Amino acid sequence: MQAARGFAELTMGTGTDSAEVAEHGFRTPLEGVAAAAWNAAAAVPAPLRLISPTVPAEWVDYNGHMSESCYLLAFGDQSDAFFRFIGIDEAYRAAGHSLFTVQTMIFNLAEAHLGDRLNLSLQLLDADDRRLHIFHAMHNADSGELLATGEQMLVHVDLAAGRSAPMPPELHARVKAVLAAHAALPVPAQAGRNIAIRREPR
Repeated sequence: MQAARGFAELTMGTGTDSAEVAEHGFRTPLEGVAAAAWNAAAAVPAPLRLISPTVPAEWVDYNGHMSESCYLLAFGDQSDAFFRFIGIDEAYRAAGHSLFTVQTMIFNLAEAHLGDRLNLSLQLLDADDRRLHIFHAMHNADSGELLATGEQMLVHVDLAAGRSAPMPPELHARVKAVLAAHAALPVPAQAGRNIAIRREPR
């Protein structure tokens, strides 16, 4: 089976991005790694499996399990890997465009603990020329138990204008290729849900 253009290739196959990394405090694990070259003839994995982190001590809170904010951190790291998968890296952002997250819904379904190995996957549910609707799933790598899901809406942004903008044709074509590859996947049970206290009718 052909390896995905994913985490291993991004970290070992492409080297450091030629664009200078901006000075800021928060950094993702792949920051400074150039996007892999896109191969239009290669099959896109469905779903994408781009990172497999192990829960470190700094992710564990006073309840003895992975803290709620760290689920979003892990999903954000996978989003960054996905961005590089489709060609959005430091050089792309330096040229004036990026993807911003505008909405997130996380379901915390089971606990993760120190040293647990995590398998993350990403499914592209929908997209147009400005927006991407993505869905993350996190499983325990040993038991296979579903631990959490994260659903997000992303918007392509013109950084100078500070507003949404259409993706360039080459990026949009890659997004459409991922969407086509993921079209046959079932819609996850958690997708599209809202937050409410559900009561029995009186």
